[in-house]
Amino acid sequence: MSRVDDAPDGPVSDAGPSIELIDVRKSYMEGGRSHVVLDNVSASIAAGERVAILGPSGSGKSTLLNLVSGIDLPDEGRVLVGGADIGAFSERERTLFRRDRVGFVFQFFNLLPTLTVLENLLLPLELAGRAEGESEARQLLAEVGLKARAGAFPDRLSGGEQQRVAIARALIHRPALLLADEPTGNLDQDTGERVVELLDGLVTAAGATLVIVTHSRGLAARMDRTLRVDRGALVES
Repeated sequence: MSRVDDAPDGPVSDAGPSIELIDVRKSYMEGGRSHVVLDNVSASIAAGERVAILGPSGSGKSTLLNLVSGIDLPDEGRVLVGGADIGAFSERERTLFRRDRVGFVFQFFNLLPTLTVLENLLLPLELAGRAEGESEARQLLAEVGLKARAGAFPDRLSGGEQQRVAIARALIHRPALLLADEPTGNLDQDTGERVVELLDGLVTAAGATLVIVTHSRGLAARMDRTLRVDRGALVES
């Protein structure tokens, strides 16, 4: 594999991309003071690898996912996905990158309350200009145990049901890069197992890269590798 420093900027490929963090620093303002979340983090994730990120609440795990997806930008350092420097993208390019390449399972669901479950799943396809997809969306809902809830609105669902909808929505466009923030945190054991099987299936079938933030060591043990956020650093666990 070529050195990331020599990789050209440009569009990310369709295959599951590699991820490189190079001397990444990120801080936020809290009460008028700067709080460093990630401090000179460097790490590599291979194309198609499945990686779990562990660490206590507030340690910077979600921030790490936001940086890889281009939702946030580092204060210092570089984030490369598939050899492309996300920080060099325009805001529009980062938006298109997330729309076309990234599936993101948010910790707090981020479902649109005025759309039904089915409509929430179809929205990413519509934004990408894909007119078809209802049968695929219904199949995904069946796989997460929500076939009968397609016409329901999010406020009529339990927290666990909303989480499953969020996971199905992240998978609907078969992303090359899947980022999941506590994807099984609100699920019972059996449903959590089915969800993990879905995520594994995507990686196997499409060669996607999977990065999961979790508190579950059981889930982490199913990944290829585990990293831990510890006092601003990212280390092998």
